[in-house]
Amino acid sequence: MGRILAIDYGTKRIGLAVTDEMQMIAFGLTTVDTSAIFTYLTNYFKKEKVSVIVVGEPKQMDNSASESEKFIQPFVEKLKVTYPNMDVVRHDERFTSKMAFQTMIDGGLKKKQRKNKALIDEISATIILQSYLERTGI
Repeated sequence: MGRILAIDYGTKRIGLAVTDEMQMIAFGLTTVDTSAIFTYLTNYFKKEKVSVIVVGEPKQMDNSASESEKFIQPFVEKLKVTYPNMDVVRHDERFTSKMAFQTMIDGGLKKKQRKNKALIDEISATIILQSYLERTGI
């Protein structure tokens, strides 16, 4: 059984989260510059067995696609072509950035630390992954 990797896609940075090998616990992995993501993933996949990639799917309140979907869709297609042996699935990511920010407040992070957008992206990826695990019952 491989890990599950979650991606919070952004045009500048990508937040990453991953499960343990038993696919029970989601935890933040890192944040990577978008331009370097495929190099990072290729190196990571050489070290760790990953069976599923979960990519956040931003939606509007009416369930329609967010404006950022036009950037995410080509990325998802490239993931599928580059890593054909892995399942690539989408998962609703509404409110994850707000939830990540609230998590930082609840965790007692100081105001300066809460301005760290890379940390928000990593926490958002973790929330996406945890939500995916809960929805699928894994």
